[in-house]
Formats: sequence, C-alpha cells, structure tokens
Amino acid sequence: MFQPVPETLDLDLLVLPETNLILFASVIEPLRVVNRIVGRDLYRWTIFSPDGRPAETRSGISIPAAGAFRPDKESHPLFILSSHNWDRYTTPALKRVLSKTARHRSMVAGIEAGGWLLAEVGLLASVRATTHWEDFDDFTRAYPEIDMVRERFVIDGKRITTGGSLPTVDLMLEIIRRRQGYSLALEVSRQFIYEQDGRRSEETGMPSTGSMRVVDQRVAQAVTIMEETVEEPLLLARLARRVGVSARHLQELFRDGIGVPPHVHYLAIRLNAARRKVIESKLPFADIALTTGFNSASAFARAYKAQFRESASETRKRLQG
Repeated sequence: MFQPVPETLDLDLLVLPETNLILFASVIEPLRVVNRIVGRDLYRWTIFSPDGRPAETRSGISIPAAGAFRPDKESHPLFILSSHNWDRYTTPALKRVLSKTARHRSMVAGIEAGGWLLAEVGLLASVRATTHWEDFDDFTRAYPEIDMVRERFVIDGKRITTGGSLPTVDLMLEIIRRRQGYSLALEVSRQFIYEQDGRRSEETGMPSTGSMRVVDQRVAQAVTIMEETVEEPLLLARLARRVGVSARHLQELFRDGIGVPPHVHYLAIRLNAARRKVIESKLPFADIALTTGFNSASAFARAYKAQFRESASETRKRLQG
C-alpha cells in the first residue's frame, strides 16, 4: 500500500451509521484532489455500509453505499469509518466478517471510532494504536492489552488507527507522500489552506504530511521566503540568516516541524510551481525551468521526472490534450 508505485490503489470503505460527515470527507477528499491534480485516477474507492442502505451521518446527510459489506477474499485496503455509537451497529455477523476479511487485506484501518471495531474483533493485538482524545482513557481501560499511544495517527504493520477528522487528513497525506512523493502531498495539502489577502497569522497553520500542524514561526517565515524566491532560490545559509538562525538550526526546525529538511520542501515548492506552468501555459520548458530556479533545462527535466514519474512533455500532452 505504501510503495511508491504509479498503479491505481483501490480502497474499500465501510461506513457505519452516525459517522461524522467531515470524517468521511477527510478520507476521500485528499484522494479526490490527487486525482484532479494528476489528471487520472490514482485512487478509487467503493463505499459499503453494514446493511447496504445509505449510511446516515450525524449531519443528516446520507452517504450512498454500493451495497452491504459482504467481502470474500479481497486484498485491497479496508478503511472502517465510525464516529458515534459504534457498538450499536457492530453485530456478531459484522464481527465475524471483519475477522475473516482481515486475513486477506493488505491493510485494515480503523478511522476514529473504527478503531474500536478493530479492537473488539482482536485486530489490534500486538500493535500500537490510537483513538480520539475524548475516548482515549475509556479505550485504554476497555482494551488494556493494546499498546495505546497519544498520536494523531498510527501505522503499525498492517493496521492503521486515527484520532479524529484532522488526524485522518494527516494520515491520507502521509499515504500520498509515501506513494506519490512529498511534492504531490504538499500540493494536495495546500488545497485545504486559506490565507486572506496572502497574510499569515502569527502561528501559521501549515499543511501537514505527518506530524506537522502548527509550526515554529521561524519555519513559517522560511517557507514564506521560499515561496517568494522560487525563481532565484536562496542557499540554505542565506535563508537561515534571513530567518535569524544558523543553517544547522533551521534544518533541525524543519525536521521537527515538517519532517523533511529545508531543501526537500524548497524543491517541492519549485516543482509544484513548475508543474502548474506545464499544465496551465504553453511556455517552453526551458523558460519554465528558468522561472522556477533551475540552472538548466536538463536539470529541470531530471528533477521533474524523478518527482512526478513522467516528463514535463508527457504531463502537458496528457492534460492539455
């Protein structure tokens, strides 16, 4: 599931009644944005409910289901989504089918209260797990044998658990990062950020590709400078001086706050800017290379293909027709 491969990933989503609508969106919207950005379906999903009827969310908006959850020996990942009263819908028959299908799945994820179902069926034995902070203590008391940790999401072997809606967005971005690379994960995350008139608050809410949610102000300042200097990228030492720290300290701040060193984030910003120009304009690639800080068309071509697994000309031909 996490291998960096170009093939489409099919997911099964089991949505229980009383799931929050935002939790459902947290799973599928990042994947939908990936498909829109790359211009093809890298992710597909099939929605099931326990009985085949639309799953009624807490918002009163029903989520249509393709049918009742009656798996055979499907191997693609299974995501179980639940928010409230999970036990009301967890019948003995559902527990049996979950236990059976887990033997064949490449991954089983308990999204928010979906983790309770995994625990109830014994699918979290010998793995680390998490849950929503409001339920953490109750979960720990109910299943003392499970190694619970206070994390936004946990990936341990073939099991995933998340601590709520925004942590689920973090999880989906992490899946995208591992499969399609940091640049695409960053571009997807930016689709969920709104900054009025280009202004940033004192504590900038940064797109997350793992543990990052609110970053150090110096990292936020450095990112702003990166975005403003795409055409003429700064050396790390000069960037650090403008932020007021040493180059080594800035590297540490980025690793702690974002999970990647400054040069990786800088390159992602530049390549995403280049890709937008490839798709949205008819500029020669040599000009695009120049306006995104590459010292030669060949250097740009190598970096572009390494990141997006196709050449700029292939992207333009595929998306511009």
